[in-house]
This record gives sequence, structure tokens and C-alpha cells, in this order.
Amino acid sequence: MPLGRTYAVSLVGLNGYIVEVEADIGQTLPAFVLLGLPDASLSEAKERIRAAARNAGLPLTRRKITVNLIPASLPKRGSAFDLAIVMSALAAAGDVRGCGSTIFIAELGLDGRLRPVQGVLPAVMSAVESGFTQIVVASDNAAEAALVPQAHVRGFGTLAEVALAFGADPAEVELPIMVDPAQHPAAARQMRDVLAVPKDMSDIAGQAEARLAVEVAAAGAHHLMMVGPPGAGKTMLAERIPGILPDLTDEQAMEVTAIHSLGNALSCSELQRRPPFESPHHTASAASIIGGGSGIPRPGAASRAHRGVLFLDEAPEYQRRILDALREPLENGELVLHRAAGTATYPARFQLVLAANPCPCGLASGKGTDCTCSPQQRRRYFDRMSGPLLDRVDLQLPVHRVSLSDFSSGTSAEDSATVAARVSAARAVQRERLGRWNLHTNAEVPGRLLQAELRLPRTVTVSLDKAMEQESLTKRGYDRVLKVAWSVADLDGRTSPGKGDVEAALAFRTQERAA
Repeated sequence: MPLGRTYAVSLVGLNGYIVEVEADIGQTLPAFVLLGLPDASLSEAKERIRAAARNAGLPLTRRKITVNLIPASLPKRGSAFDLAIVMSALAAAGDVRGCGSTIFIAELGLDGRLRPVQGVLPAVMSAVESGFTQIVVASDNAAEAALVPQAHVRGFGTLAEVALAFGADPAEVELPIMVDPAQHPAAARQMRDVLAVPKDMSDIAGQAEARLAVEVAAAGAHHLMMVGPPGAGKTMLAERIPGILPDLTDEQAMEVTAIHSLGNALSCSELQRRPPFESPHHTASAASIIGGGSGIPRPGAASRAHRGVLFLDEAPEYQRRILDALREPLENGELVLHRAAGTATYPARFQLVLAANPCPCGLASGKGTDCTCSPQQRRRYFDRMSGPLLDRVDLQLPVHRVSLSDFSSGTSAEDSATVAARVSAARAVQRERLGRWNLHTNAEVPGRLLQAELRLPRTVTVSLDKAMEQESLTKRGYDRVLKVAWSVADLDGRTSPGKGDVEAALAFRTQERAA
């Protein structure tokens, strides 16, 4: 009897690897052997597959079935291999045919239904890149899989339907009675609309300097740190940054949606066009922020914030090792997670926004007469954020308390739409200027360009050069001030930064430390 052969995809991070699933039916006692380094959840597939095939009217042979997952050295995990395994076994028995060049991605229920799985989008992307364009998934995953260009996706509700599509005898196949989704919430898997009040920049009273810093940070994708007393509006400012950022491009939207597909229990029916916003609590673990977990590391909040904003409120309260672990993605735009089960690489090009109180009690602002913290406590509080981390934060500014006149004047502040229009125009200028180097924002510009094609005259950088000579700036800080200066100039419509732009960028970086 010939071998049955199908294909599946094994995900390691966002990278997918084609897995050849071959099945052989032996002439010995009944058994089901699964080879190829499966994990515990995949080893359980044997019983799910037997029950699903039986309830679909295509019971597996009682002879020995040996299924091999190739390459055997690649760890395989999860239930997404169920459909590929059962189709290879049915092909070996001659019950189905013509499935040798098709990718099968679905979990099986005991009644023969196909259940959706996580990570369908990156799996289909990897399959198409490897030359496999025929994809079979569960109906609930079909819309997400179809987001990939050049993928020919077919969604099915049951194993019986898949078998019929691949040449099974209609007289033998038994279509199961489908359960009403209204009576089976797990089968409905409908995403509910959440009513939320839109967060607009017009909600912020006063804080003209902080608003300008937020706008500059959004225009150039710069990192931002705000220090101020409780109630000054730091969190409000951070939460409104995504609302003034432009929509993601097609390529960026595909990247972001693929990352969220790995951890989303609900299938994505369209690309995520808006920049994501992640705000983990300061008690969150390293695995939840950086990524990790048992087996192949999973993406954390830093990767889920890719192309968006990662906001760390009460930043000094986070574990120092977690904060320092963010230095790698701030420089490289990706996270490489090494574990015993394997290495996973996730994109993590986000805007880092930090917010902190001036001291543990939060009252050391203004005259600070109500503050009860000692100088040692204040130093220990900010020492949790290392110098190398802060050196990578482009804008650092104090946020003062809002005065009575700020919110009782009756004048309304600019709304997010007005600010977003200026940010979008500045981003367009950057794309035109930096496109020949395949860069999109000022924050991505490497130091060599700032000292070569984008070099500014010494008469413009005189204040910055002086700060460098006084050792109040590192070379990294010097370059980051120049990047912010370009963003200030882009917002004001100038073709290159002037002396005032450089001085403004330098003030945004150094005033918090001097305060």
C-alpha cells in the first residue's frame, strides 16, 4: 500500500517551516505511532484523529498506522497538525487522493468538526513563500488566511467536507449534525464590539510643552519619557499617541496582524491598520513583556507593540532586568529569544513611552514641601532605570501640575485630527527624504548618515557640540538629538534643521535631568 503524504506548517516564532506528513499502514497489530519530535499536545492528536475520522464516516484502519513528521529534528507543537495527519492516513488507505501538494492547518474535534487555531496568518505567509499556494483551513480561519496574497484558501467546517473535496466516496462519508452556534459559544467565536469613549488630544488641558513633545515624538517615531506628579496628565498624553499616528502601510499591517495572530483566540478577518498600543502593568513578568514561556518562546508586549506604542507607566516600579532587556529592541527593532526548546525571533520596532513620578511618594514637584522622601530614596527610585536605557530615550521632559487657569479658561485645545494631519505630513516628508536608504522615520536613521549625507553645518550644531565637549551627552545621545531636530524641522515645514531646531531638540533631552 503506498504512502500517504500531505503538508503542514510548524511555527517557530513568526518563522514557518514546511513539514511533510507521511503515513504508512503496516501489516501488524493495531497501533498508531507518531514520529518526528511531537510535543504532548501533538501526541494527543492520535485519539482525536481516530474519533474524528470515525464520526465522519471514514474510520481509520485497525492495522498499524505510522505517521512521520519531516524534518524529524524540528520541534513540533500544537493541534494545528491534526488535519494534515488524518488526511495523510486516509490517503495511505486510499480513501482520499490528490492532497499531496496542499497545506492543511486545522484542529479536529471529536465529532469531526474543524476547529480554528492560532497563528494561521504567519503560517500561510510562510507556506506561500515556500511555494505552497493551496491551503485548507477551518472555516473560522478562512478570512484570516485569505489576507495573504497569492494564497488559494479553502475553508471547511468538517473533516467529512474536506474528504469529499479530495475524492472520498460520498456513500461512505457521514456529514455530522452541526450544533447551533447560539447554543455553543465555543463554536460561535464572535468578537464583540466594545463601546469605548474615543481618546482625543482635546481632552488634555494645558501642558503645551508636553503636547509639543508628544507631537514631535509621533512625527519621528522617537522614544519619550515624562516625569511629573500624579494627576499631571502623563498617562492621558501617552494613551493619545496612537490616535495621532498615521495608518500602517500594507507591509506593516501584515507584520502586526501576524504577530497578533499568534496569541489571538479569535481569527482576524482583516489587517490591523492602526498602530497597536500596549500598556503592561508594572507587576508583569519578564515573559509577558519581553516574551517567553514554555516550549518555543511566545511574543510579549514588546513584540505586540511592533509599529505602535509600548507604554510603561510608573516605569521605575518595573524590574530593572526587564527594563534593560528592552535595550536590544530599541537599537535593533527585534527580539531574539533563546530557550532550550529553540530560538524565536520577533519584530519589536516600537515607540517606548515611559512615565514616572518625581519620587516614590510623587510629591517632589514644585516646591516639594509635602514630599517625605529622602534624597537617598529618590536616587534609589530612579536608579532602577539604568543610564544605558535612558540614553536611548530621545525626549525627556518634566510634566508639571495643571493650573486652575488651564482648564477653567473655556478655550478648547487642538483635537487629535488636527495634530495627526501635521504628523502625517511630517512622516510623508521623511519617507521622501529617506526612501533611497529604505528608511521611513527619523528615528531609524543610522549615525553614519547623520555624519555624511545628512550632516549639518557646525554653525547649526554649535550648542550640541558644546554639550558634547562638556560630556553631558554621549555619542548616541548626540545622534538622537540630531534625529529629533530633523523631526522638529519636518513639523515646521523646513527642508533641514536650523540652529533653533537643534537647541529645541537638545532642551527636550536634557531638561528633565537638570530639573
